[in-house]
Amino acid sequence: MASMMHGYPLRFMEDQGGKPQVGRASLIMGASLLLSRVLGIVRDMIMTAQFGRNEFTDAYSLAFVIPDLLFFLIAGGALSSAFIPVFSEYLHTDRKRDAWHVFSSVTTIMAAALLVMIVLVGVYTEPLLRLALQPEQHANIPMIAQMSRIVLPAQFAFFLGGLMFGTLYAHQRFSIPGLGPNVYNIGIILGALILSHFVHPGIAGMAWGALIGAFVGNFFLPAWEMRKIGVNFKMSFDTKHPGVRKVFVLMLPVVFGLSLPGVYGILMRYFGSGFVDGIVTSLDLSNKLMQAPLGVFGQSFAIAVFPALSQFFAQDRMDMFREQIVKTMRTALYISIPISIYMAVMAPDIVNALFGYGKGAKSDPTALIVCLRLFCLGIPAWCMHPILMRGYFAMQKSVKPIVLGTATTVVFIGLAFALLATPLSFMGLPLASSLSAIFLAILMTFTLRKDAKGLELRQIGKALDQSLLAGVAMCVLLVGLCLLWAPAAQPGGYVWSFTRLIVFGFLGMGLYTFITKKMGMPETATIDRALAKMKR
Repeated sequence: MASMMHGYPLRFMEDQGGKPQVGRASLIMGASLLLSRVLGIVRDMIMTAQFGRNEFTDAYSLAFVIPDLLFFLIAGGALSSAFIPVFSEYLHTDRKRDAWHVFSSVTTIMAAALLVMIVLVGVYTEPLLRLALQPEQHANIPMIAQMSRIVLPAQFAFFLGGLMFGTLYAHQRFSIPGLGPNVYNIGIILGALILSHFVHPGIAGMAWGALIGAFVGNFFLPAWEMRKIGVNFKMSFDTKHPGVRKVFVLMLPVVFGLSLPGVYGILMRYFGSGFVDGIVTSLDLSNKLMQAPLGVFGQSFAIAVFPALSQFFAQDRMDMFREQIVKTMRTALYISIPISIYMAVMAPDIVNALFGYGKGAKSDPTALIVCLRLFCLGIPAWCMHPILMRGYFAMQKSVKPIVLGTATTVVFIGLAFALLATPLSFMGLPLASSLSAIFLAILMTFTLRKDAKGLELRQIGKALDQSLLAGVAMCVLLVGLCLLWAPAAQPGGYVWSFTRLIVFGFLGMGLYTFITKKMGMPETATIDRALAKMKR
């Protein structure tokens, strides 16, 4: 395919050198995802302040188990990641009619299949929940099923949005896709603050908010933007077109690849459902906090770089493909390592600042703090994962990374069972997640090096070593600051925790940046340029 595509005119947003503007796209996606994660944290803060951490918040979290599984299998990034290379191939080789035919056929076929699945899952929600949850939660299944049925139709909006987002990405339009998760979170926040007063139980208001936010942010907004690029949709069930068949061939393995963090979350909810009330919520909240840097940096870098990697492969410019992969991995390591160290050291302040007021202040924070620290071990590895996966998907090679990812999931399940039997108990779950993520990142780096016919592993290793060295210095500074200025224990101490997070974070990141600049890491110049552009 690469040789066939060589020489065709390209219509990506390019700079003067003919390269896609990955940096600009990364800034747009990074800013959008940062806002999304901030709103996600605000959402969780409001939830714990209003409802605490108990059987009701556990039920709300568990209500997403089956809808999330449906999302990861169909409506998530898998479809768009399988769709973008095929759509781009036609779009950028003067075959627009084929490109839109593929879009129409995939949309029609998958929409019909998803509607059938939503109806079936809605009818059999309670039996499915009995299979998906441990016996300790069976008494709460009616309440869990009620909220699960509310959010199920949202998966249809996520599916359509994912496909439209993929089309917009192929046209180098990133702003509207970045708004989708933000509108979704705003919907949940409004559900907690307003709708919760009109439904029973009150926490079901968050489920209604999620449904409304999903349709507004993932359907109506991208549909409005699609009109600007001249969308040509015609209902079609054509499964014989080679482009349509290629999307489905690519999609099946991609499902398992991009769904790993979500699958781990579902498995942790299953294991956590066997413990006392509040443990599922603690695992869920700490997992979401860990995924904040993953979403802002790992996923935004991967989404932004994916069209460029697809273009380089299509042009048979593998030298630029390899260079872009290494550069993106180095940048992700440079940013994620200090963040993981900062979050681990400052975990008590993070938990107190975010969840230490309202009804949340009455819950013991110990489980949440420890789980967060154990999740932080895997942040850099999780940030590598979407970048490495999309390197494979850009080459339209998806079997190997999926085999590796599936094997790693088996490793995670084995580790989870083993660690649950130790004194760590439920705290073994986030540790198993982090160890599995590290194992997978290492494995995929070496296999991609072979399939891409060489990656500069020394450059990646050098960035890792230098970032870790500067990170250790930052860690020592943060620990020293925490010992010198202990957190306030009196009511309202969350204000002091906020202050410590800001002041200590500024000093810690300042030291990290200073050391990495002295070591001559090129990533420091990249960050400086990005900040300079943001100030304009």
